[in-house]
Amino acid sequence: MTTAPTSPPLSPTSPGSPGLNDRILFWASFATLIAAGIGFSVRGVKLLEDWGNQYGFTQTELGTISGGGLVGFGLAIIFFSFFADRFGYGKLMLVAFLLHASSAVVTFMATPVFDMYGKAGAFWCLNLGMWLFALGNGTCEAVINPLTATLFPKNKTHWLNILHAGWPLGLILGAAIMLGFDQIGGTIRWEYKLGVFLIPVLIYGGLMAGRSFPKSEAQSAGIPLTGMMKQVGMLGFTLGAALIGLALAKLLPEVVGPLIKLEDPDLRDMILRGVGWGAAAVVWFAFGYVTNFSIGSWVIAFFYILHAMVGFVELGTDSWITNITQQVLKSGTNAQLAFIWTNVLMFTLRFFAGPIVHKINPVGLLFGSACLGTLGLYLLGQDFTNSVWPWVGAVTIYGIGKTFYWPTLLGVISERFPKGGALALGLSGGVGMIGAGILGTPGIGYEQDYFAVEKLKQTPEGEATYQRYVARNDDGTLDVKAFPIVTGIFPTQVPKVAGIDNAKLDVFKDYSAEFDADGKRKEGVKTTLESDLDTIRKQEAAGQPVEAKLKETLTKRYEWWEKEGRPNYEKDKQPLTDAKLYGAKTALLYTAAVPAVLALGFLLLIVYFVATGGYKQVHLEDTHPPMEEY
Repeated sequence: MTTAPTSPPLSPTSPGSPGLNDRILFWASFATLIAAGIGFSVRGVKLLEDWGNQYGFTQTELGTISGGGLVGFGLAIIFFSFFADRFGYGKLMLVAFLLHASSAVVTFMATPVFDMYGKAGAFWCLNLGMWLFALGNGTCEAVINPLTATLFPKNKTHWLNILHAGWPLGLILGAAIMLGFDQIGGTIRWEYKLGVFLIPVLIYGGLMAGRSFPKSEAQSAGIPLTGMMKQVGMLGFTLGAALIGLALAKLLPEVVGPLIKLEDPDLRDMILRGVGWGAAAVVWFAFGYVTNFSIGSWVIAFFYILHAMVGFVELGTDSWITNITQQVLKSGTNAQLAFIWTNVLMFTLRFFAGPIVHKINPVGLLFGSACLGTLGLYLLGQDFTNSVWPWVGAVTIYGIGKTFYWPTLLGVISERFPKGGALALGLSGGVGMIGAGILGTPGIGYEQDYFAVEKLKQTPEGEATYQRYVARNDDGTLDVKAFPIVTGIFPTQVPKVAGIDNAKLDVFKDYSAEFDADGKRKEGVKTTLESDLDTIRKQEAAGQPVEAKLKETLTKRYEWWEKEGRPNYEKDKQPLTDAKLYGAKTALLYTAAVPAVLALGFLLLIVYFVATGGYKQVHLEDTHPPMEEY
């Protein structure tokens, strides 16, 4: 094993340039991230709003749906990283293709299931669909990162940045597709919008079919799986095992719980959480037994902690940023354009990252990124960014800041710990995704609910508005949600909160659209709720079957609107608008603390590398592994 400074990128004509098969594998890998980006973008740009309106979810519940997908993403990366070298990259990509296809089927069932079983049924379909989609993404990620590192062993950080430019490109395409649907006009079902992600899925499946895949750098150098595990060590894997336990404790009650009938659902969920933690403990002990409880390097463990925080701030914020921008700028089109702009920046900087990485120490690049990310989120949380150009300026700073986090972290781990192979990279990406899914996305959703409610409760008038629009269970009790994990540790400082019901809020927004700029009510305009009830009455009159649960849900909502919502429309208008905006911006302000901690962590690593002779890339002896058919 040798060390050397990070090399400049290979030119297209250099002897080390990849062959045709390698290039096809790389661009097929690029397409997997486009598929993931489109699916993520379409949900964040529009579908979260559509689902909240159609099914009556709160921001916290929507955050749980999106966050659960990210948790599945992380679990799949970690799980398949243990088997990537053993079974081969090609077989895993077939698994990924099947998972992506099945996710579409399950997600598209949400509306008919909602019609039969109500909100809980729709939540189950959307959550499970997100998990399948995320498992497909995670399986891809377990393959494409070590595959790219293998194809470009002397320029890993550069090519990993190019690879991960596929993610913002997918986000851009997803947002552009949503703009196109908006231009078409009319009511377009969300299923058509989401289905677009299947196009790059078919592309990567076609490109990879029948291809020869290389062995990983570590495997071709003769390092067995146990050697890769020892490189990670107990310090590194303990964080992964803890997050696996948290993920399973979240997953089992949500997915398996509804299938188990017990009189005491709280007891059922407690048992399932215990099973999740028990499974994680078994995995942790098995890892230790196989590695003789080898400690490993504290540096790689520290990188994993930082990657968990990167997942929180990058993917957690990305899940909400378009939704929040729309509230700030009061324009869905402007929100999507701002989203596209930040990801164009991200795509460009990642795609042409070679000269940047060559001139700047990669850990120094991460430190600078964290500083810009902190500044961007802080500015987004201020009142003076409530108009278009100040907001775009702050979003630009945030966008530049988040650009290099993910691929550069993976590049550094691959360069410094090549003996870890696919496992070291998979654990890093996995803890980042689980961190985003468990804490980032649902946590930022919780923050929005918490601060919006706090704003409403500042005045008696706002308190009355809150009582009218608060989310409630079917039995009328408050539908309270927690900040995952944090509420359990700090129940007083971070208490459970019942947020604003988005289904009620949608009726309010629809009614607001009935008035023109002069405040005069438009003739013949109906809310979506009224139109849906008209449709049900027509179906009944024609003798067509109508789902009883759907009729009951819409009728109760209409009764609420006629009794409480419409009579208090003028009283509620300003408090609701102010509270939602305050909750969104304050959530971003508090999230700025995460990249601030990241900056401190990267600064400590800079000091460490300076004290130990500087940052150098570690190479294994065999950097040209043979090709194998899988």
